[in-house]
Amino acid sequence: MAQKGWPTLPRAVYSTEVISVPKVAVVIGSKSDSSAGEEAVGVLKEFGLDVDYRTISAHRSPDELDSFVKSTDAEVFIAVAGLSAALPGVIASKTTKPVIGVPLSVKLGGLDALLSMVQMPPGVPVATVGIDNAKNGAILAVEVLALKYPELREKLMERRGLKRA
Repeated sequence: MAQKGWPTLPRAVYSTEVISVPKVAVVIGSKSDSSAGEEAVGVLKEFGLDVDYRTISAHRSPDELDSFVKSTDAEVFIAVAGLSAALPGVIASKTTKPVIGVPLSVKLGGLDALLSMVQMPPGVPVATVGIDNAKNGAILAVEVLALKYPELREKLMERRGLKRA
C-alpha cells in the first residue's frame, strides 16, 4: 500500500525463466596468433554466442591456464596455436569439455602444429580443423553447441541454406 502522497506504482512482473546464451572459450597461445583468434571470435558472435577470448601460453603460464580451464563456464574450447602447439592438448588434459584445435602455419607450413594436435594420446582427444582455418574451428564449435541448443541449430541450418530435417 502506498503512503499518503506517494503514487501507486504498477507491480513489475518478472520471469523466473533464465535465458541461457552458450559460451565458447577462445584461447590463443600468444599475441602473434591474434588474427586467427579474432576470426574465430567474429564467427561465434555472428551466431550470438558469448565468447571468452584469452591469450594464455601453455608453456609460459601453465598455472593461469589451469585456473582458467577449471573455472570457466564455457561449454566448448577453441585453442589456436602454432609451432609446438601444446595449447589444445594441455586444455584437453584438464577438461572433459570439447576442445577444438586450430593449427597455424608459423613454421613448416603448419604441419608441426597439425601433428601436435592430431597425435594426442588415447583418452585426451582434440578435434582439429585445417591449418589456419579458425573459421571452421568456430563453425565446429557452433555445431557442437547446436546439439544442445535448438535455436542455434536453426541459425546454423539457415546459414548453410539447409532445410529443416
